[in-house]
Amino acid sequence: MADLSDRIIGHYEHHARAWDADRRSNGWNDKPWHDRFVAALPKGAKVLDLGCGAGAPVALNMVAHGFRVTGVDSSPTLISLCRDRMPGQEWIVADMRLLCLPDKFDGVLAWDSFFHLNPDDQRRMFEVFAEHGSETAVLMFNTGPAYGEAVGSYRGDPLYHASLDPADYRTLLDGIGFDLLAHTAEDREAGGRTAWLARSRPRSST
Repeated sequence: MADLSDRIIGHYEHHARAWDADRRSNGWNDKPWHDRFVAALPKGAKVLDLGCGAGAPVALNMVAHGFRVTGVDSSPTLISLCRDRMPGQEWIVADMRLLCLPDKFDGVLAWDSFFHLNPDDQRRMFEVFAEHGSETAVLMFNTGPAYGEAVGSYRGDPLYHASLDPADYRTLLDGIGFDLLAHTAEDREAGGRTAWLARSRPRSST
């Protein structure tokens, strides 16, 4: 399993254009969650999109709402597609696990990307979320419904996924000072995704 999780970066680069084409042609069945994310953000919000892919449809939708997007993906090909489509936004080739940007963001998104990390890396990502979120940041990500690792396939190549237990995600969110706004396991209206939406807890003024 460890070897398969380490192959995710190469997998997405190898299949970048196919992934992009499939994402754009298969419909947007997870849009209701993105509508919730957008609705929770202030006008002109700065959003960090971790594992942004080629930017369609998610980043394109955020830009259409007037948000300023910083997209991060490990695939140079996917980032090049983002730059072509949205040249006015910021696009970075990087591993989300190692990210350390100077900016703070109103929204942090790790959608259809976070669940490719192994369990230990998922736990460590919560510090990355916290370090990049503003004092009122909104965070959204999706996971599996229960603890475990699984291997699917895409165009004949293995595709790794992992999840912690739901109670672990709640504990990790609380640990970085985020309150859960919405959570649905295996949401039928979002292609069976298990989604989490949270907001940074107001800090004490003392």
